[in-house]
Amino acid sequence: MSWEKEAEEIRKMRMAAKAQGGDEAIKAHHAKGRLTVRERIDTLLDQQSFQEQGRIAGSAERDDAGNITAFSPANYITGLGLVDGRRVAVGGEDFTLKGGSPNAAGLRKSVFAEELASQYRVPLIRMLEGGGGSVAKGKSTGTVGSPAYEKPRFLSISKLLGEVPVASAALGPVAGFPAARFAASHFSVMTRETAQLLIAGPALVERALNIKLTKEELGGAKIHSRNAVAANIAKDEEDAFIQIRRFLSYLPGNVWELASVQATDDPVDRMEESLLSIVPKNRRLPFKIRNLIALVVDRESFFEMGKHYGPGLATGFARLNGQSVGVIANDSYYYAGAMGADAAQKVRRFIELCDTFHLPIVNFTDEPGFMIGPDSEKDGTIKYGTSAVAAAVMSVVPWATVIIKKAFGVAAAAHFSENGYVLAWPSAEMGPLPVEGGVAVAYRRQIEEADDPEKLRAELEERLAAQQSPFPRAESFSVHDIIDPRETRPALCQWVSWIQPQLDQLKGPVSFSFRP
Repeated sequence: MSWEKEAEEIRKMRMAAKAQGGDEAIKAHHAKGRLTVRERIDTLLDQQSFQEQGRIAGSAERDDAGNITAFSPANYITGLGLVDGRRVAVGGEDFTLKGGSPNAAGLRKSVFAEELASQYRVPLIRMLEGGGGSVAKGKSTGTVGSPAYEKPRFLSISKLLGEVPVASAALGPVAGFPAARFAASHFSVMTRETAQLLIAGPALVERALNIKLTKEELGGAKIHSRNAVAANIAKDEEDAFIQIRRFLSYLPGNVWELASVQATDDPVDRMEESLLSIVPKNRRLPFKIRNLIALVVDRESFFEMGKHYGPGLATGFARLNGQSVGVIANDSYYYAGAMGADAAQKVRRFIELCDTFHLPIVNFTDEPGFMIGPDSEKDGTIKYGTSAVAAAVMSVVPWATVIIKKAFGVAAAAHFSENGYVLAWPSAEMGPLPVEGGVAVAYRRQIEEADDPEKLRAELEERLAAQQSPFPRAESFSVHDIIDPRETRPALCQWVSWIQPQLDQLKGPVSFSFRP
């Protein structure tokens, strides 16, 4: 007696699962400019590396003899594979079946994706497209709800953020629970034209609030690129996958490992002449911080995240002599680089991300202080700014701070950590607050009563600015060194070599890991 009949059933069920929602559903999906989940997995992963889990998960109907008469596959695909030779777990909704809203087996597989990444200690990549739960009932009238002893569904999602890198891509309309999964990621990217992210869709919003909006108006890329829900925006699905691959390349596979040091032909002693003139002599003029970063870190290694949220501060990954580092830098083109509430939250999360995965942090500091004014007070800037400061001073990874220009007020404390390596450029200015504000407050009466108020103001500002020079601080050893700007890369590459033993001691989970 052979098992030929059963083997044939397995083959047919697998074929049905591969067929997804059928040719017409796939054509309709392609017409919207979107790939199917299986096409996405094939595009992202190294060729022929996908090992699918639950290939015949779904719902089968049988006749009285036990023969399968119909089969509806799970509408979530998950499994293991390789990205640039590194092991990952991957999962995503099948929008061609029930619009991605999970059927019973699909829901179980989506929950299993987090468990799979945790079990094998590998990064998780989600390809999200679909809705959450539905009030529509299937044919089953059996058990309602999960058992009382079952673990909360979000426990594995939250726990995973402290164990392995999690990257999520929104590639079509995403609502409900999948939207929460998107937010519960270390890196989130959405496609500009085809993705929308929603707590609830237009129909529910109109029914509840009597507000009529399209999906794009509710949760398109223009909305979520500026509120930090999406760290980055991709021009299309291929670009989203490129960004995910690049994000993962800076990180270890899990918190029990360190990021690999990549081979580079960029000399550690490279000294760029243009760094001498990148900061204007005129204290009031801004400069292009990203140009400065590019001249210091390994060539073409800076990968920025969250550019359009809290734009006064830039955050991203880079490499120094092949070592992955986190980069925090003020952008003086936005309110002189002042830290607003949104920038403070961005910095706090980024510090936690680097702590979680043991990445050293490099600060290029041009901090005039917390953003001031009525809007800043309404935003609760002091609360979120203090949270950023707390994250910095409690950070467990090595820090190097290069004071490029300004370092003023309480906000400056978010650019330094315990036992950090502190360098200053000749253009650095340090003190309790910027000269202009200090003069306006301390000498208000004298300026008002002067024969030439503006002349006196300029004289006072010039005299006090000299007192904020980095030279007296370097002479009294308040900073580790004041350097020629051209020496920045050699100094940081040397620092990176010094800290290697410290990184090795950091392996394992941190006490306070990343929170979305």
